[in-house]
Amino acid sequence: MIRVVDFETTGMPEDDGAAICEIGWCDVDLDRASILPPESVLVDPGIKMPAQAQAVHHISDEDLAGAIPCDVGLHKLTIGEPEYFVAHNAKFEQAFFAGAGIPWICTYKVALRLWPEAPSHSNQVLRYWLGLVVDPELAMPPHRAGPDAYVTAHILLRAFETGKATLDDMARWSSGPPLLPRVTFGKHRGADWDDVPADYLEWIVFKSEMDNDIKANARHHLKKRSAS
Repeated sequence: MIRVVDFETTGMPEDDGAAICEIGWCDVDLDRASILPPESVLVDPGIKMPAQAQAVHHISDEDLAGAIPCDVGLHKLTIGEPEYFVAHNAKFEQAFFAGAGIPWICTYKVALRLWPEAPSHSNQVLRYWLGLVVDPELAMPPHRAGPDAYVTAHILLRAFETGKATLDDMARWSSGPPLLPRVTFGKHRGADWDDVPADYLEWIVFKSEMDNDIKANARHHLKKRSAS
């Protein structure tokens, strides 16, 4: 059994004191190509809800009154001993929950590999671009933990059904940097990485102050060219 998870929070992982306020999950049986209805639970973040976060998910302090402790909610994720945890941009969820030793799959990184031509790789854009057939009542509203986990579960199932990647492949891709299809900065913004001059790739790797993910993409394409 594969368990797709999604968190709503009081802020970003880098924000001081940011915490989970809602936990959602959705179980997937890939052998039967079945997705169970999503479940979710509000949890006590231990702080007041900032307006900026409430504007995203619309969870208020009043909604959270009497919510269960966060560790009790996170324990629910491990019941049944899932083989994998899955999340869209799993780096976010992992910043709040390491996973109790269960490996992770990031459907964002998987989608970058399988569908580089997609106009965007957010879970909602992929929902419509891939033509996923979802129960609209279970998939709405976005930016709530249960519906977002449900949509991500359908992305995982479609990725598996392509036959282009095993779960092991997906887990391996998820442990590395996101393989971006296009350059997102500078004079080559919008260009396919395959079309970027080699000397520019070398500058990124050896001389620039770009972040590690960008350098990893440049390094990947240099290696790809040297092998061809």
